Amino acid sequence: MADRSRSFAPTVLGGLAGAAAAAVAAGRTWATASGSAAGVPVRAGVSGSDAAPLALALALVSLAAWGVVLVLRGTARRVVAGLGVVAALGVVVATAAAFSRAQTDATDAAVAKGATRDVLQTSLSGWYYLTVLGGALALAALVVAVAASPRWPAMGSRYDAPGTASDRGAGAVASETDMWRALDDGRDPTE
Repeated sequence: MADRSRSFAPTVLGGLAGAAAAAVAAGRTWATASGSAAGVPVRAGVSGSDAAPLALALALVSLAAWGVVLVLRGTARRVVAGLGVVAALGVVVATAAAFSRAQTDATDAAVAKGATRDVLQTSLSGWYYLTVLGGALALAALVVAVAASPRWPAMGSRYDAPGTASDRGAGAVASETDMWRALDDGRDPTE
């Protein structure tokens, strides 16, 4: 059992942390531009959700994938982890693609406030880099989940829907004859 769950906890915790960090950071200010308009300081910023709205959406998808991976078993777990891989990869790609767009949008926002374009200074904040890092961490953890999830522990069958095959255990009865046999054995067939 220890071998089965050796990669389970670190992978899940790392994946959840990466996806959550990417989702939070994607909604924060990624780029700022500062300058002056007739001697008055002007500062403008652009959030990640404005510069790359897809990054925030895909970060939330990769975060949700972890919730589903924890509940499912077998092939379904691998499929959802694979979808999470695609979403996390999308976070990294969308964020990297918005590198110059975020700075350009911040410059345009400062110019719209009256700043002179020639003297503007733009910079990327740590939130931009945290989005990339969180997406990369979620991606790596989801790749491990695709490979290792069949060996991970699964939720017990008591969480399955009533009436499924796993419901018919030692104490359950399937027919009227089984009900009489259960009574003969001293078991309550209604439980």
